[in-house]
Amino acid sequence: MEHGPELPVSSEPDRFLQDQAQAHGAEGLASVRLLNTGQEAFEARAALIETARQRIDAQYYIWNDDATGRYLASRLVAAADRGVVVRLLLDDINVAGKESLFALLDAHHRIDVRIFNPSRARDGFGRWLSFITDFDRINRRMHNKTFVADGLAGIAGGRNIGDGYFDQHPTLNFRDRDVLVLGDLANAMTDNFEAYWRSAWTLPLAALYERPEAHSAEPDLATLAVAGSQHLVVTPPADRDTARRYLVESFNSLVQAPADLVFDPPPEDPAAPADKPQQTAQALYRLMDSARSEILIESAYLVLDDQQMKIMDSFGNSKVDVAALTNSLATNDLVTNHSGYARWRKAMLRQGIDLHELRPDAPACHRWVAANAACRAGEVSLHSKAVVFDRQTLFIGSFNVNLRSIYLNGETVLIIRSPELAGQVADDIRYAMEPENSWQVTLDDQGGLLWHGGAQQFAHEPRVGFWRRAMSRVLSWLPIEKYL
Repeated sequence: MEHGPELPVSSEPDRFLQDQAQAHGAEGLASVRLLNTGQEAFEARAALIETARQRIDAQYYIWNDDATGRYLASRLVAAADRGVVVRLLLDDINVAGKESLFALLDAHHRIDVRIFNPSRARDGFGRWLSFITDFDRINRRMHNKTFVADGLAGIAGGRNIGDGYFDQHPTLNFRDRDVLVLGDLANAMTDNFEAYWRSAWTLPLAALYERPEAHSAEPDLATLAVAGSQHLVVTPPADRDTARRYLVESFNSLVQAPADLVFDPPPEDPAAPADKPQQTAQALYRLMDSARSEILIESAYLVLDDQQMKIMDSFGNSKVDVAALTNSLATNDLVTNHSGYARWRKAMLRQGIDLHELRPDAPACHRWVAANAACRAGEVSLHSKAVVFDRQTLFIGSFNVNLRSIYLNGETVLIIRSPELAGQVADDIRYAMEPENSWQVTLDDQGGLLWHGGAQQFAHEPRVGFWRRAMSRVLSWLPIEKYL
């Protein structure tokens, strides 16, 4: 089934998004708004689904089959029922185990699901074996995350689709950031989407899995709406009027500023050597080179090597203060990724980077996660990706400051030249670096590592047991950081 970019003619004229784009547009400027909590990011996506009249394009690295994933899927079905063309583009690396949800969506005649860079084997041991035998190709992943309604309003940022990204998980929630845009930047997101949608390495879901029989699919689609909403902490806007009121309020707080969208196009040959920084990385380098006083980095996975630090050292702005917030071993959801950071942690400190690692008990969780009960019952993990330059320019999107984003993954970022938004994010990063929220990492007189948190000081990574520390240490000996 082929859905081109042409928009179908709606049976009911509806200019809500067009009117909003015109009302909030300013010549030469983008209209943008930060989505700082998972709850508002979830509500914004739900509202755009209810408001869309012609087409929805959604591109994600992960779409979980959980409460929020099923709920948003059910609303895509409802949108398709009223005539909206839905195109869902997913990276293959996290499709396994969720095939039935995507097959149900793809069974709808107005919903088309495609998978980027799929492995040849689809399940079991063969799937994992294909990761080894086809290593170079399989490592080129679509990490981009965009959501666009009618080519007029969209969301880009770091969040995948799932409970932990939307403040809905009872224990572990991710601190993340998205940007809601209105107008021309949404068209740029569509260009991003089309590049991957039409890639030779993107295949229809139906080419990989059998579709459910029509007679068995319809009852499941009909019950999907209630199945996804049973455990939601918040009630999202589930009808057009409520969605419009929500969006009007959101659009009224848009900021007008110069902004650009940069994305990495899909590789023509994923198996070719990935030895050159991609477009998003090059954009980051240019911004780093132009910084004059301060660079603040917020990255879930912070993995640099000697070559990257030499690049940073060659920028000719040695008086710039560089501070970075990343996950501690206690908050990192992937020990492997932490090991790549740990391998180069001392080198980063020797180069003068001010390092801070998030604490699992950070009281900042109550500011970031709308469902505060989850902060009391569990912990928070950093998943956001943003860099602020001189409190003037914001680099934000799916890009982690790590080797995988630099060389391997497809990424999407927004570069927003707004002192207002850059200042907001800078203040939030500095708040997260306070001793109650993160441990500052330093070198002692003998070159060993120390973790400082207020009056407390640790000579090893805090709040984790011996075996987790040992696993991270052993993995850090392996030169695999490019693939983490």
